[in-house]
Amino acid sequence: MWILPLVGYLGSIVGFCFLTLAIASGLYYLSELVEEHTVIAKRLLTKLIYSIIGLQVILCIVDGFPFILTLMGVVSHVVYLGNMRRFPFVKLSDPLFIASCLLVLVNHYFWFQHFSEAQHRSYSRVSSMYDQPDVPSFTEIASYFGLCVWLIPFALFVSLSASDNVLPTIGTEQPSRDVDGKNKRQGMVKLVVDNVLSAIGEVTRMAGWKKPEDRF
Repeated sequence: MWILPLVGYLGSIVGFCFLTLAIASGLYYLSELVEEHTVIAKRLLTKLIYSIIGLQVILCIVDGFPFILTLMGVVSHVVYLGNMRRFPFVKLSDPLFIASCLLVLVNHYFWFQHFSEAQHRSYSRVSSMYDQPDVPSFTEIASYFGLCVWLIPFALFVSLSASDNVLPTIGTEQPSRDVDGKNKRQGMVKLVVDNVLSAIGEVTRMAGWKKPEDRF
């Protein structure tokens, strides 16, 4: 077969594009919801951070998770909590915000190493094909990463806002303002999406695919 594999590749590309657009649209909508309900979002995120800290402590005590990695996770969420002091505004050059971004990557790396080594040790002890290795399932590992490693940073990324003078938009558009003429805060997700759309629009105009007065 020659054509069917090409159809499969094309379908995969189209499906990936639709999935990306769906995720971007959902994040854009969530960012707008947070802008309209800032107080509720701050309260919810604060309680969520404390809940995940408690969950990590319980996992360490009951399931025997590594103490050092658990402590690192707890400290990371305390740092994430520090971003709530000026919620929903954030300065991208703030050391606390930069530390939060680094801690996400550090946590992901070390927990990935922990689960990988645990699986390797468990499978190396298996002496028969009928023995079942005592390792967490893929669903359990993915759930831990989703809840205890990525949930709070992802929620903060959707919720926090950056002013236009922190991350300027591409093009000639002026900073968005409210009815009083003041600079209007803009969610980081919306800011990223708007910048991507502006960049695509600039590329298409330079390539002659769009007229300068056309909107993307």
